[in-house]
Amino acid sequence: MNHWLVKSEEDTYGIDHLKRDKKTDWTGVRNFAARLHLRAMQVGDDVLFYHSMSKNNGVVGLAKVLKTAFADPTAGEGDWSAVELKFVKKFSKPVTLAQIKATPALSEMKLLKIGRLSVSPVTDKEFETILSMTE
Repeated sequence: MNHWLVKSEEDTYGIDHLKRDKKTDWTGVRNFAARLHLRAMQVGDDVLFYHSMSKNNGVVGLAKVLKTAFADPTAGEGDWSAVELKFVKKFSKPVTLAQIKATPALSEMKLLKIGRLSVSPVTDKEFETILSMTE
């Protein structure tokens, strides 16, 4: 099983939206590297949900891949992909970007190395570290 991180603005589509909807198609990704990551996602993979562009940027919840990559219906043209995600849980204690930056075990996260990437892989160690920080 692989682990991933997806980023979304809280007001556009946040963890509370996903909790309400129970599942969603993760559409609108228009970056070639992020598209490759979407296409690599498998059913059952864990997905950390990250709020960006908010006063408290950070990992706020957990989702799972429900359906592998398919043609993004929001793409007017081009070969873009989407996946279906399902809500797993909202963390009672989010892991902020400041905490991530201050944690040596997370220093190599793609989130920090390629910050503008909206979909990125997460190693087993990084995933477990993030989860332990939510407790």
